[in-house]
Amino acid sequence: MRFSRMGAVASAVVLTAALAACGSSEKTADKAAGATDNKGALIGVTMPTRSSERWISDGDNLKKQLEGLGYKVDLQYAENDIPTQTQQLDNQITKGAKLLIIASIDGTAITTQLDNAKQNNIPVIAYDRLIRNSPNVDYYATFDNAKVGVQQATSLLTGLKVLNADGSKGTAKGPFNVELFAGSPDDNNATFFFNGAMTVLKPFIDDGTIVVKSKQTDFKTIAILRWDPATAQKRMEDLLTSTYKGGAKVQGVLSPYDGLSIGILSALKSNGYGTAANPYPIVTGQDAELASVKSIIAGEQYSTVYKDTRQLAETTVKMADAVLKGGKPEVNNTTDYNNGNKVVPSMLLQSVVVDKSNYKKELVDGGYYTEAQLGS
Repeated sequence: MRFSRMGAVASAVVLTAALAACGSSEKTADKAAGATDNKGALIGVTMPTRSSERWISDGDNLKKQLEGLGYKVDLQYAENDIPTQTQQLDNQITKGAKLLIIASIDGTAITTQLDNAKQNNIPVIAYDRLIRNSPNVDYYATFDNAKVGVQQATSLLTGLKVLNADGSKGTAKGPFNVELFAGSPDDNNATFFFNGAMTVLKPFIDDGTIVVKSKQTDFKTIAILRWDPATAQKRMEDLLTSTYKGGAKVQGVLSPYDGLSIGILSALKSNGYGTAANPYPIVTGQDAELASVKSIIAGEQYSTVYKDTRQLAETTVKMADAVLKGGKPEVNNTTDYNNGNKVVPSMLLQSVVVDKSNYKKELVDGGYYTEAQLGS
């Protein structure tokens, strides 16, 4: 009996130890999978600047949605200063951020911070702007940027009546004087916008329907560093002085961003455009910024490409939540976004061309703006 009782006790001890070890193993597995230890984790969010209203909206939407899931958020704006953004990222890593969401100013300038993030097992999601030349970018959330460029160029041709709204051939034959602008050369998206637009415009340039009177058609020449409206305004003024001083008129401007469009229109207005006798040319844009939508309503800017940043924030938040819970987020493109070091798995959202004919349906009915905000 004594030996049986001792054997039973020994068996119980072994069983208890085994169960404890099993429980410890399960906890370790859970922890490794990130299933529990990231609850309430700190997420670092860095945006380029407050000078563009869209980045303010992006930051606010990300913060609100992430906090709604119980995460802590460190939201920073770098005001288009690269050293400021690198310092912000360093600080977020030091604070113990478990994930970084980065809309980079220069997609090649934060390699050291990305290396540090990797060493600390911190995943990185590139937000709207692809981070380049680093293996330490895990996911990318953006819009179909090549399609945005196609939409801008198609809208330009539609405004000139070279094409109809359905893409069929329009009634206008040209030639039309058109000038081209591109975005910041350190922003990977800018080349996607430009290349997408040129797939549409080049055949019409080649056959003489579109004439770039300045002959400035290469990306480096027409790019506007940091997407700066004042730089775009100055370039438009220089074009008007140098290329159109003989009385020729600008009839279209490919502008990839609303901030640039406002600067371009200001230069045109200063040179006598915007009257019944000398109307504004067809000017495109992007981001559906409030000032530009009002300009469209007023008959100045012709169109913009609307990208619902609420959806982009929602997509990014879902990505972050999946990663922090040890899962894999949904992506729909694993081929096109090579950052120079790797193809970054991406989630691409769709955009819509907005002009005077459909702004109410797309922007007001969709809840992006109220009629009071637009003054309509």
